[in-house]
Amino acid sequence: MKAYTIVELHNLFKNKELSISEYYQSLFVELEKQNKRLNALVTITKEEALKKISNLSFDPSNMLSAIPVVYKDNYSTEGIRTTASSKILDNYLPIYSATAVNKLEDNNTVIVAKASLDELAMGGTNRSAYTGPVHNPWDTTRISGGSSGGSAAIVASGVVPFALGSDTGDSIRKPAGFCGVVGFKPTWGRISRYGVIPYATSLDHLGAFTRTIEDMSIVIGALSGRDDHDMTSSMKEVPDYYQNLNKDIKGVKIAILKNVYDEVTNQDIIDNMNVVIEKFKELGAIVEFVSMEQQLMKAILPAYVIIANSEAMSNHSCLDGIKFGVREPGDSPDEIMIESRTKGFSSFIKRRFVLGNLALATENQEKMFRKAQKVRRLIVDNLNQIYKEYDIILTPVSGDIAPTLEDASDDRLSEQYLILENHLILGNFAGTPSLTLPSGFSKHMPIGINIMGRLFEEQTVLNVAYALESVLPYRNQYREGSED
Repeated sequence: MKAYTIVELHNLFKNKELSISEYYQSLFVELEKQNKRLNALVTITKEEALKKISNLSFDPSNMLSAIPVVYKDNYSTEGIRTTASSKILDNYLPIYSATAVNKLEDNNTVIVAKASLDELAMGGTNRSAYTGPVHNPWDTTRISGGSSGGSAAIVASGVVPFALGSDTGDSIRKPAGFCGVVGFKPTWGRISRYGVIPYATSLDHLGAFTRTIEDMSIVIGALSGRDDHDMTSSMKEVPDYYQNLNKDIKGVKIAILKNVYDEVTNQDIIDNMNVVIEKFKELGAIVEFVSMEQQLMKAILPAYVIIANSEAMSNHSCLDGIKFGVREPGDSPDEIMIESRTKGFSSFIKRRFVLGNLALATENQEKMFRKAQKVRRLIVDNLNQIYKEYDIILTPVSGDIAPTLEDASDDRLSEQYLILENHLILGNFAGTPSLTLPSGFSKHMPIGINIMGRLFEEQTVLNVAYALESVLPYRNQYREGSED
């Protein structure tokens, strides 16, 4: 099955060169086949999709009309199971849909599946999902990345043109890099988070995966805007990102974050970064190396762990088997809650909740949670000093290719790991728009670069990525593979 972009599909439907019903019949055959290979999906919504397209009136003026979409399974979908890849939510049927889902429904998109994630979006490998790990389309012995690994993998397989994800630390951008697709989270508040099962409220962003920048501009434009259900959503006017796409980036100032660049040991990634730098210079951009304070860079992960797990512990206190979730038997409400949470959460999640509870304990709040918030502010202040001089901050997505499923050799205390594998959290701490673009290969696996801009300057980020995409050979790349 050909891997169509949103723009291609729209034109084929518009010109009646492709039957919508025949396309969807082929799509579900391919979706089933790729899911057997990748284990990327929790629920396939074939019946609902075919019912919708049988009554769908195609709108030739709407780029998203009749386009298939996959949602990360923490997006509430009315009447469709939403598990967040956790056993405790295995039977959860929402009675309403997330605002992002409603916005796409209003644009006549067609939901075809819900994608796997790290349990409750808390993780970076997609190995902790209740349904098992997600496999990378380029090499099924490797991870897709997390927590939005299912969404990244299914887009990278070429079956669907886009999928939605969420990003609390790097959960859209790193899977996009590992799977060789475009991943973008706009500014915090640009897209309403209403109806999406949270991880850490002050860090959570919504976003998407596509295989082209054109497609990403269409999707983000449709998702963005004020929502009174989410009082943190922005009232700023949303530009027409698609119509405003521009490859002319002459004079744009790009800062290469030297703290990250210097930690890379994979020579392919170093060479790729150097190629990207030269391409930007040829496009007329001004590219220079800058540094943040090294001590603050090393503090990113510790501050993130405390803030994220504290907020998660608070957000998920409702998952107790009584108000929500699979209920285990017990002789009292306390016993029901203890049994339900004991059996409903993995040991990985329980450890995170214990840490969050520790940091929020009255006697620890000042020296743990409050201190982490102060460190976050110092980091953001340091980052904003760079934005006074530069429009864009550029880094590699990761220090290496996607690790194998069995690989657990990360030394999480090394300076290289602290900085190189956690710097994308900067975009969550500061709430800034951040996009991953495929830029090359290493050992036959995709690698990418990350483009981060100022608050609410999504158009600049998209334009810089659009210009680079036009001079690289990775637009609409995918790995279909075959059933193993």
